[in-house]
Amino acid sequence: MKILVVDDEKLLVKGIKFNLENEGYQVLTAYDGATAVELARQETLDLIILDLMMPGLSGSEACMKIREFSDVPIIMLTARSEDTDKIIGFECGADDYITKPFNILELKARVRALLRRAGMAAQKQGGGRLSMGHITLDVDARAAWKDGKSVDLTAKEFDLMELLMRNPGRVYSRENLLNVVWGYEY
Repeated sequence: MKILVVDDEKLLVKGIKFNLENEGYQVLTAYDGATAVELARQETLDLIILDLMMPGLSGSEACMKIREFSDVPIIMLTARSEDTDKIIGFECGADDYITKPFNILELKARVRALLRRAGMAAQKQGGGRLSMGHITLDVDARAAWKDGKSVDLTAKEFDLMELLMRNPGRVYSRENLLNVVWGYEY
């Protein structure tokens, strides 16, 4: 999964990048809104963490421009905690809002939650069939076949197979699999 982190505070970006990469995510970085919009256009992103106050193109302006062509989940990150600031963030198209200073564990939990919700929404829109080697999954019917023969899977086994088939070549830690498939509370 690919995440874009955008903030003009380079040390903060470096810290977030380090923590997210330790969770197994691929992380791109930018330090201004214009670059964020350009990267969002060029890359296939799974989530964006976007600072509200940046020089040049602000986070809210960047968020609105990104919303013109993408519905990638966006977490707005800002030092401003007034209710009106949060409302403006949501009105610009943000999916979540976290204020600085923040606990990195909370940010990682919010990232997982948004990615999980985005994955479920994509699945509800018709995930279709996934095939890899001798295995086929029908995501809509939640059915599985190996070499054309039906295979019975539990709900979690199916979720795990779907995750792995949607992300070929990706290595997951045990903790990451537990968080993505079973959920943070497990």
